[in-house]
Amino acid sequence: MRILYVDIDSLRPDHLGCYGYHRQTSPNIDRLAAEGVRFTNCFVPDAPCLPSRTALFTGRFGIHNGVINHGGVAADPFIEGPARRFRSRLGMTSWMACLRVAGFRTVTVSPFGERHSAWHWYANFNEVYNTGKGGLERADEIAPVALDWIARNGKSDNWFLHVNFWDPHTPYRTPDEFGDPFEEEPLPDWLTEEVRQQHWNGCGPHSAQEIQGFAPVPPRYRRQPSQADSMAAVRMMFDGYDTGVLYADTHVGRLLNALADQGVLDDTVIMVSADHGENLGELNVYGDHHFADFCTSRVPLIVRWPGVTDRQSGRVDDAFHYQQDWAATLVELAGGQVPENWDGRSFAAAFRSGEAAGRDHLVISQGAWSCQRSVVFDHYLCIRSYHDGYHAFPDVMLFDVAEDPHEQHDLADERPRVVEYALNLLERWHGEMMRTATHPVDPMWTVISEGGPLHTRGQLPAYLERLRTTGRAKWAERLTSA
Repeated sequence: MRILYVDIDSLRPDHLGCYGYHRQTSPNIDRLAAEGVRFTNCFVPDAPCLPSRTALFTGRFGIHNGVINHGGVAADPFIEGPARRFRSRLGMTSWMACLRVAGFRTVTVSPFGERHSAWHWYANFNEVYNTGKGGLERADEIAPVALDWIARNGKSDNWFLHVNFWDPHTPYRTPDEFGDPFEEEPLPDWLTEEVRQQHWNGCGPHSAQEIQGFAPVPPRYRRQPSQADSMAAVRMMFDGYDTGVLYADTHVGRLLNALADQGVLDDTVIMVSADHGENLGELNVYGDHHFADFCTSRVPLIVRWPGVTDRQSGRVDDAFHYQQDWAATLVELAGGQVPENWDGRSFAAAFRSGEAAGRDHLVISQGAWSCQRSVVFDHYLCIRSYHDGYHAFPDVMLFDVAEDPHEQHDLADERPRVVEYALNLLERWHGEMMRTATHPVDPMWTVISEGGPLHTRGQLPAYLERLRTTGRAKWAERLTSA
């Protein structure tokens, strides 16, 4: 068995054609979806990058593995302590450890570990190819390394190859020679001039007046706006992101062609997913991933599994899944055993039979740009903010994401019983997690005690001054009184 995992950073599902997007951003991924199974409610339990990939590759939620931030104590896994044996628990139970025991050669082409000093993430990879630019690589700098590996090893059996493309992560840097494929195509219709103006008068890092942080920064790339000061700048954001998606998809096609050239494409499991999605204007964040919300935490998951999905081509699975539920499923389908300490649950039997069998609800987390936990259930998303990342949010927000996928209408005051139900689910989840935790302190409280999410620490005084000098003093007052 051969397995290719294409991991596309910051890829949100609703900007792929197979998920209904009106722009043709993903012809190669769309073909895989037509041949396999497409999951519509796959969520990462912890966002963004470092917490997400740590959760996936450990099989454990951030509240259990310790990683929910991009810095501070909660950017590293919990120390195992006196119970640690000659080999660590992670060394025996990581996703790649499970596949190694099942007989697979595990390989990654990614700079991710070095980018975040995530040395734990390398656990149980046989081969690591670090492309060396810390995530500023374009797909044309990642793909050749993967193509070389396939040329040398593609015909061998029992390998797992992880290929990590960074397009369309900001800054948008698709090479100029790729052109402007969407310049004549309409924008998503929800982000109107009226919405842009509301955002312009709002606040928060990566909001309309500060797209690249807490203040405008002269852009290094022509596709990357620094402010949403016009609808032309909004177009630049959408076009820059979507062009990055298409560029990554083009190189997905190169990988598939290489497998075909080796004569193994039809026998190779292909999965496409992401570490998190992206806010593209939602909640007044332009091109970043700040929240435990529908746009940041929901990711695509497309699986084509020869011998399993052949009879399910084009099936859509709408059940709620954590991303590591799929990791557990893959381990079982590959002949391995899911470790007892995993939070991921296999749904292999349902997947084989073409049924949807997921969870009743999900709890998702963010700790690098804000401190939030949210509950996804039915058609709702309820966000509980403990530190709002200086966006001046209420403590609790509720969205009907079926009717309002861009999170424009907070229903918390209108539907208090729904909010109460969601918060009860969150409290119950938290109790269950802490009862099964190996450490007595929730890492969310560690982040808050250290001064909040890494990317906001020390930023408030200067940002308050900027708000006052740009006609937004009311937000400065609100942030200081919170």
